[in-house]
Amino acid sequence: MRPDALCGLLAEPDRLATFAAVVLGAATPSEVAARTGLPARQVVVALRRLATGGLLTSVDGRIVAEANAFKEAVREHAPVPAAEADLDPDRAKAAVLRVFVRAGRIVRMPAARSKRRIILEHIAASFEPGIRYPERAVDAILRAWHDDHASLRRYLIDEGLMSREDGVYWRSGGYVEV
Repeated sequence: MRPDALCGLLAEPDRLATFAAVVLGAATPSEVAARTGLPARQVVVALRRLATGGLLTSVDGRIVAEANAFKEAVREHAPVPAAEADLDPDRAKAAVLRVFVRAGRIVRMPAARSKRRIILEHIAASFEPGIRYPERAVDAILRAWHDDHASLRRYLIDEGLMSREDGVYWRSGGYVEV
């Protein structure tokens, strides 16, 4: 359910009071009416609307609030923070990058090869295809990502994302924007 639909369900004072009474323990329409002070007819209408909207269910004849509906709506429709939205258009890759990259630096290298590969492909994008880099330039670029630039360089070569010959490096793999 969308967060705005949840807000819409609770926008009317009768439904809000009814939902609150159920959350606080009212389990029957008569208990809800007693706690809210609303007429029985309004309580029944509010209960029906809240049940239709997915916020209330009936378990063994008792009315129960579906409090998880809020968490699910937020998780399902949470906006991606602007600073993290640019990490990768692929949501799965962006999720890995958010865990291991903070403020443009790698906080730690993932142990899992598949996650490490995502990080390395992201780093490899720092190098232009077709350009040959001396080792000093490669180290300077990698130092901006992580203090252990030598390990990063080794990982990039081992994964086939960069190649090396006579102290000269070039990008040899990974995603290239056209």
